[in-house]
Amino acid sequence: MDDDDDDVPQLSSHTLAALQEFYLEQQQREGMKTSQGFNQYSVGSIEEDWQLSQFWYSDETAACLANEAIVAAGKGGRIACVSAPSVYQKLREQGGTDFSVCILEYDRRFSVYGEEFIFYDYNDPLNLPGHLLPHSFDIVVADPPYLSEECLQKTAQTIKYLTKGKILLCTGAIMEEQAAKHLGVKMCKFIPKHSRNLANEFRCYVNYASGLD
Repeated sequence: MDDDDDDVPQLSSHTLAALQEFYLEQQQREGMKTSQGFNQYSVGSIEEDWQLSQFWYSDETAACLANEAIVAAGKGGRIACVSAPSVYQKLREQGGTDFSVCILEYDRRFSVYGEEFIFYDYNDPLNLPGHLLPHSFDIVVADPPYLSEECLQKTAQTIKYLTKGKILLCTGAIMEEQAAKHLGVKMCKFIPKHSRNLANEFRCYVNYASGLD
């Protein structure tokens, strides 16, 4: 008599416990999202997708960069967040009304933010909607998704098209030379942190007198 159960792979107790812990964390996150008072703009309200090279900033870093953008843009300023959804979310979470902001992002899940969402693919850096006029933003905050010169160079085309002058770039420390080459930015003393520890050291770069030093 054959026993079909012999062919069924069995999980070790350690693997099973890890799996249960994972599902419990998922349930807790979903529970937080549906609980009263959930803010759709909270950093992390949309989960990271590692396949898209998404790694969200810590809440403190997102707040620091958002505040820097507000100060740099000035009263009534316009801010563009290019592949930097954490900063966009923090700007909106703070609820300020003396600036405007838009998010240029490849991940269409962020289209829940309505007209402020603009689909963006760095591989086609100037394929932008007509209402995004050249040099119409007081500051552009950008975090290219990949640590490659090709990605930085193409994203730089978008940044230079949009900004009136000010640039706040977040990328790896290893990209310092390329960042200076393509955008004329210099490394700041401020070190951005992510909600998960990354293998690559990240830094901020600007081309103006910022509060990040």
